[in-house]
Amino acid sequence: MTTQEKTRATLRRPDARIPLGRGWRKTTLIVHIVSAGAWIGIDVIVAVLVLTGRFGTSDDVRGLAYQALAAFVVWPMLTSGLICLVTGLVLGLGTRWGLLRYWWVAIKLVLNLVLCTLILVLLQPGMDEVNDYGRTLTSGTPEPAFISNLFFPPAVSLTALTFATVLAVAKPWGRLSRRPARSPEGRRR
Repeated sequence: MTTQEKTRATLRRPDARIPLGRGWRKTTLIVHIVSAGAWIGIDVIVAVLVLTGRFGTSDDVRGLAYQALAAFVVWPMLTSGLICLVTGLVLGLGTRWGLLRYWWVAIKLVLNLVLCTLILVLLQPGMDEVNDYGRTLTSGTPEPAFISNLFFPPAVSLTALTFATVLAVAKPWGRLSRRPARSPEGRRR
C-alpha cells in the first residue's frame, strides 16, 4: 500500500488523524495561539476606535477614529481569523482531539467559521460608509443609523473569542458521540 493510499484509508476512519511530529505540532499550536491572541487584540482596538468615534472629545478625533476603523478593521482581523482557522484545522487533523470528535473543538470550529463569515458579509461592506462619515464628520453631518450598530461587532466577537478561549482551556462536555469501540478486526465490541 502506498503512502497516499494509507492516508486516504486513515481519513475514512471515524477516528481519522494525520500524525504531526512533535515539532510541527508545537509550532502549529504556537501559531494558533498567537493568531487567536492577535484576533482578540484587534477586536480590542476596534472597540477602542468605535468608542472613540462615538464619544470622542472633538469631531476631529471622532472622524479620525472612524477613518482608522474603516482602514484597519477588516483585513487584519480576517487574516488572523483565517490563520487561526487553518492552524486549528491542522491541529484537529493532527492530534488526538480531532475536528469533530469533541464538543469543544467542534464549537470552536463553528465559532471561527461564523466570525470569519460575519467579517466578510456584515462588517466589510459597511466600512466605506464609515470612512466617508469619518471624513465628513466635521461638516455637521447627522450621525447615520449604522454608526450605532458598530458597537455590536467587537462585543460579539470578543464574547465569542473569550468563550472559545475558555473552551480551549476547560475542554468541557466530552465526545460528540459515544460510539462503541471497535475491535482490531473492525467489529463493534
